[in-house]
Amino acid sequence: MTNVLFICTGNTCRSPMAEALLNHVKDSDSIFVKSAGVFAMDGSDASSHTIEALREKGITCQHQSSSLSSDLVEWATIILTMTNNHKQSVIDQYPQAGRKTFTLSEYVTSHDEEKRDITDPFGGPLSLYRQTLEDLEALIVKLKDKLK
Repeated sequence: MTNVLFICTGNTCRSPMAEALLNHVKDSDSIFVKSAGVFAMDGSDASSHTIEALREKGITCQHQSSSLSSDLVEWATIILTMTNNHKQSVIDQYPQAGRKTFTLSEYVTSHDEEKRDITDPFGGPLSLYRQTLEDLEALIVKLKDKLK
């Protein structure tokens, strides 16, 4: 069993996209996925552009934001963040999570590939959300293969 926790800032854009994408493509009943935000307010819906960008790909997003908590950190087998700053925030708050916390990019890319942060589309146009979703899709496909 693998519990994957995606982390971003407010848990309304990037991490819900990543959660929805992995849930959509995973082919194992032993992979469980959640998301949270380092500065999230519990109970917020995913942004309308997040929902629309996912809908365009045929993915339904029923999401309520969650703030990062010790329960989620303990639940997670692996914690994947959208940026290096998120990674550092997780480790600062929960030092015991350091061994299982990575940026999504660093976790799935090889040593010779560029490891970059996932752009935050918050407040931007739908086109930016679509681009963020495309960036995430490429990484989630690699993640799915790595989790096999």
